[in-house]
Amino acid sequence: MKYLRLSRPQFEELADEFAKFLAVQSIDKQQWDEIKANNSAEVERQLDNFSDFIWDGVLSNTAFLEHFTKSIVFLFKCAEENIQAIVIKCADPNLDLTTVEGVNAISDSLFTDLFEIQSGAKNYTPDRNTAIFEIIKQGAFISDGEMFSQIDAVIRG
Repeated sequence: MKYLRLSRPQFEELADEFAKFLAVQSIDKQQWDEIKANNSAEVERQLDNFSDFIWDGVLSNTAFLEHFTKSIVFLFKCAEENIQAIVIKCADPNLDLTTVEGVNAISDSLFTDLFEIQSGAKNYTPDRNTAIFEIIKQGAFISDGEMFSQIDAVIRG
């Protein structure tokens, strides 16, 4: 398995897609019921393959990620060849960037001594989807990229 198996609620939500996935492999409902009753290893394999298929689709379409911690915000742009990052560090230990007040402080005071901004880019290792998945596993979420774009435009002038 390349990524992470989908949860039961996720499988339930994607039931139609899973049925189509099985159909592409020439497995109809009757055959699937038989596999479930007699071949748990094959069930596990199909669930893992479907999970990887879904993750590959999601990750391939991911353009931006965000990860907020109490004192640091990581903003990522997932380009084709590399991932670009903007890192915003807060100097005030009493300000929590995971709160509305913290996010407001970023927009109000970004270019003051309260924040340090770094940016850079690096090529994907080992590949784009795996690299993005690792960032998600560390707590990032897929975003619309608005915050990255706004800050990037100001940084680049």
